[in-house]
Amino acid sequence: MKHGWDKIMKDTDIIESLLEKPYWLIDILPKQVPAGSAGQYFKAERYFLSWLDEISWKFARVLIRLNCYHDLRVSIDGETWILNESPEVLVRRFEDSAASHSPLSVLVGSGDALITFSGDDHYMTLYNPDEELLEFVRQCAQAEGLFVWGPKQPES
Repeated sequence: MKHGWDKIMKDTDIIESLLEKPYWLIDILPKQVPAGSAGQYFKAERYFLSWLDEISWKFARVLIRLNCYHDLRVSIDGETWILNESPEVLVRRFEDSAASHSPLSVLVGSGDALITFSGDDHYMTLYNPDEELLEFVRQCAQAEGLFVWGPKQPES
């Protein structure tokens, strides 16, 4: 069964074009904190970053659920892509990304959607999902106590 991965692996322009599409955040917070908020966002962010291992496990479990229904292609370096890694390896990829602050990229399905994790953030970014994928990711995130919010347009 062909998935179009050969084309994706050879054409980094596809990844770059996905990064320009509308995106949603898979986050520990239910919505964006407004600029100038009276709350303690930066203190809360430092606190949550001390729990980054636990948060990255939640992200991995979201993707493990997603991988039951969609092919996932995972890359840490943006050049080598591995199709449908085992759940244990996927968890290790998130742990390694969090420890090294290296980005993790995940192409979903035929490569029309992309999920990224920066390794030192408390959120993942979902680019270009169709409505069905977005709703499913919301369900998977909710099972982990996470939120999906957006859309956000890249700044010009």
